Formats: sequence, C-alpha cells, structure tokens
Amino acid sequence: MKKGRFIKICILLFIDILSINFAYLGSFTVRHGIIDGFEIYKDNLKIMPLFTLAYVIPLYVFKMYKSVWRIAGIDEGIKVLFCSLIGTVLASILSGLSIHLDLPIILMTGFIIFVLAVGARMSLRVIRRILVYGDIKGNDRTERVMIIGAGLCGSIVIEEMFKNKESNMKPICIIDDNPTKFGKFIKGIKVEGNRFDIERIVKKERINTIIMAIASINAEEKRKILERCQETKAKLRIVPGISEILEDKVQATQMREVDIKDLLGREEVKLDKEGIKGYIKNKTVLVTGGGGSIGSELCRQIAKHSPKKLIILDIYENNAYDIQNELKRKYSDLDLRTIIASVRDKDRLNKIFAEENINVVFHTAAHKHVPLMENNSEEAIKNNVMGTLNVAECANEYNVERFVLISTDKAVNPTNIMGATKRLCEMIIQGIDKKSKTEFVAVRFGNVLGSNGSVIPLFKKQISEGGPVTLTHKEITRYFMLIPEAAQLVLQAGAYAEGGEIFVLDMGKSVKIYDLAKKLIRLSGYEPEEEIKIEITGLRPGEKLYEELLMDEEGLKSTKNKKIFIGEPSDIDFEDLKREIFILRDVALNKDKEALKEKMKEIVTTYIEPGEEGKEILEDEVAATKI
Repeated sequence: MKKGRFIKICILLFIDILSINFAYLGSFTVRHGIIDGFEIYKDNLKIMPLFTLAYVIPLYVFKMYKSVWRIAGIDEGIKVLFCSLIGTVLASILSGLSIHLDLPIILMTGFIIFVLAVGARMSLRVIRRILVYGDIKGNDRTERVMIIGAGLCGSIVIEEMFKNKESNMKPICIIDDNPTKFGKFIKGIKVEGNRFDIERIVKKERINTIIMAIASINAEEKRKILERCQETKAKLRIVPGISEILEDKVQATQMREVDIKDLLGREEVKLDKEGIKGYIKNKTVLVTGGGGSIGSELCRQIAKHSPKKLIILDIYENNAYDIQNELKRKYSDLDLRTIIASVRDKDRLNKIFAEENINVVFHTAAHKHVPLMENNSEEAIKNNVMGTLNVAECANEYNVERFVLISTDKAVNPTNIMGATKRLCEMIIQGIDKKSKTEFVAVRFGNVLGSNGSVIPLFKKQISEGGPVTLTHKEITRYFMLIPEAAQLVLQAGAYAEGGEIFVLDMGKSVKIYDLAKKLIRLSGYEPEEEIKIEITGLRPGEKLYEELLMDEEGLKSTKNKKIFIGEPSDIDFEDLKREIFILRDVALNKDKEALKEKMKEIVTTYIEPGEEGKEILEDEVAATKI
C-alpha cells in the first residue's frame, strides 16, 4: 500500500473512532443530562473499545476505508447506513455489559454514528475540492463544466476529473433527457435538467465548458444537442467512445474538440463486409493517388480486408510515405508497395501493370481544384483525362478484374473545366467497358470533409488568422460526406459492379456554406459577424451555386445499400471517343484556352461555360434556393 494511501486510511479511522465515542457521549448526555452523561461515559470507558469495534469492524469489512470518497455517490452512503445498522446490532448484543446501555441509547448512538460517518467523509471531500479548485464557487482558472449524459460515460468523465489532480475542470451539473434521473446525483453531481434547459443552466451556473458524454446516440440526435450547446458560446468537448475507455485505449478525460462533422449528423455506414472481401481478399490492389485524402483512406479500408498486395501509386512522395508508414505500423503482415509515378506516364504504367499482376484498380489520382484548373486547363486535360485513359487502357490490356473510377458531382452538367474533365473520365470508363473483360465503373459523390484544398481547412485557417471568412455567395450550397464514409461506400459500390455503371452516393441534404461558416466560427469560440466577419466575394469562374448528382438522361436504380444508387450505362463508342480525346490533348498542348473549351463542349455536350446564359441560370438558381 502506498504511504499516502495508508495515512489517509489512518486519518479516516481516527475520525471514526472519535465519532463513535462522541456519539456515545452525546447519547448519554441527551438521555441523562450533561453532568450525569459525562459521569456515565467515564464509568463505561473500559468497555468503550468493544463498542467502538462493533462499528469499526463492519466499516472495514465493507471497505469503507478504501472507498474513494471524493467521487462517492449515493451508493457509498447506503453502505455506511448498512454498516451502522450492523454496528447497532452488535452493540445491542454487547449491551448486557452495562446497565446504562439500554435500547434507546443504542439506537440513538447508531443514528448519530451514521450521520457523523457520512458527514466526516463528505466534509473531507468538500475540503479537498476547496484545496484543489480554490474558492468552491470557482475562480478564473477553473473551467466550470456541464456534463451531457448521466450514464456510464458521464460517470467516468466525472470520476476522471476528480482523480486527475492536474485538471482544472470542475463538474458543476449534469444534463440528461431521461426524466427519471432529474434531481438525482451522479458521483455527487446533480442532474439539473434536459437538453431544453441547457442555455438556462449555462447562464445560471456560469458554465464555460460543455462535455458531450453520451456513448450510444445517433448522429442526428447528437447534432441537435450540439447545436443547442453552440448557442451558449461555451467551449464544447466530446469524450471518446465508451468501448475505447473501458478497454483502456484512452482515458475519458482525453476529450477532443467538437468537429464540424459532429454538426452534420452523418450516420455510420452499414457495409456488406463479405461482399467487399469477396473482391479484395487475396487480390493485388492498386490505388492511384494513394497519398491523397480519398486515396489514403481507401488504402486504410482496403488493408482491413486482407488483400494479397496493396500498391500505393502517387506522384507526391511525402503523402505516399506517410500512408505507407501508417499502414506498416498497423498491418505488419501486409504486402505493401509504394510507387512514385505519374498516371501521365503510359510507359511507366505499362511496366507496373506487367510486373505486378494487378487484380483491382481504384483510380483516385486527379486534379480537383476548380479555380486552379480553370486557369490551368491544359494540366487538367493531361492529368485527369489522359491519366484516366492511360490507367484504364493498362487495366484492359493486363486483364484487371475490376476498375473503379472516383468521380465527382461536378461532372454533372459541368460549368467548369475540372468538372468537364471528370465527366470525360466517366465517358472513358463507360466506353472502354463495352470492349473489355474488365468491369469498369465510376463512383460519383460530392465534397468530402477535410480533404486537401476543400472549404473546411480554408475556413479554419481564416478563423485562426482572425478572419474574415470568405465565401463566394451567401446562397451557395454543397453536398458533404465524411472521408471514411466516402471510402467505405466506394468499396461497397465496387462489390456491386457489373460493368459500365455510374454509382451515385447518397450525400444526404445539401449544406448551405454560409451556415457552415457560422458553425465553424462558433466552434472556434467566436461569434459570427461580431468577432469574425464573413465576407462575400462573388462566384468564381466556372463555379456553380449548387451541385447536382445525376444528369437528366441517367436513370436511377437502388442497390442493396440505401446510400448507393446506380445511374444507367451510357452508349459510348470508345474508339470515336479516344480519337476526340487525342485531338483535345493536342489542343491543350497548344495552350489555346478558348479553343480547348470549345473542343471540350463538342465532346462533353452537357458542359456549359458560364457567360450571359450562365448569369440567367444563376439568377434562376438563386430564386430556386429561396423558395
């Protein structure tokens, strides 16, 4: 036993001995008066050790000297009551040793001992809290904390706060939607109301930090509660999953900040893992752009399904190196190869496919930044279009079983070069599928949260610099999906592939970017417009007010997964398309942007460059979003 612990037990034992003897003295004086009471107590001093042991022994047997009273709740109080009752019974048995120890004295003494034992322990807890936190009402360095969730997770959070002497967090109150818990105490902290009381209680108790401590809650309910918390301007934190805490992977106090993904209410993806494993297990899988946001997450997900070999191909060595090291740490038995190469280099690709005997390809390598590609359109052609053509032709030539293209909602009725190139990539896949034994498919979805170059990291950077947060239009909307969610659904869509399909992922409701900016500002502890300004800069060249996921001519069929739909294959002649693509490449090499756009419009007939007609469309779109 540690020395400090032993001293604490001795102090508590000493206090109990004093309390028991004081209880007998008090009972005698109440029954016989002060003077006679003292005399009777003195007369019974020789047998007092036995009556003292009658109460100490039950307290020891039921481990009341090992109980952590600084985090004790009602359970410990009940145990002390039980020990007091046992002590009273034992004292009754010993009462024959003195004519003064009649039943009223015994009962009165037992009650006083219970009150003093509980009172002493609670007093020690209050004294400790004052010493740890300073003034019990709080001070400038103390974070006054509201816990949301009166279950096991919330209880662990409170316990960890009291255990951690370095923590400046002080639990003040608990919020829970279960009305049967209202008014009850969890580890000594009161449940003061439900989610609808959050704002009122924050003001009343001067709360400056709110901790979300509910392990089993669906994403939509979590979003609703967090949005209420955001209105209070208090700092928000979320604890890890309860399974991680119980398995000692993390401590409950290792809380993370609330992220924007928590406020989007995206539900966990339910996968047919056997279907995915059916085309991944014991296969050689190539991921182009494997170091990027989606590519690296695909590698993580693929590694879980026991591939024979995983090949990461990327032009940018730093990202590829990072995901390689991560996977080596987690999957030491995985046959992993990292190749630095460009999808533009057909000869290098031919060599890789010839050597590696690849079974499955996930093609994520592409330029995706709309404004940059608008100003560097020839690079978009070379990387996106020619790169996809190169990888697809290698997959066909070397009898790859399955080829999955990662596409984008910007390919639907594109208004910019990037979107047009991605639509052309889809056309390549649908065209080559007709002549190939390989099953070529594309998966189309919107923005992923936190991906490189996306709006979320940009907003966070602008907020950290003090603003302003810039967006191009107050009514602009976008679809968002979590990176792991997107990668999982891509793998699932691959399992459904028969050849030529465009799989469309259910992105949920579109998100108004202006509202997203406000939420991010509040998450950072600022008030939108007051402390961080939001500046409207105007739509950029080729930028849509809202995105679409399906073109008019594409039918839509459901799959076994409610988040994946199938757009019908288009009738595309691959050889004709390929000739047009090479003409487009030659135009791109001449660096004539206008000629390039005109040629693109000939191939991708849904591509409309915003001009005078685009302005009218945008006005209609603004009106539509306001209806």
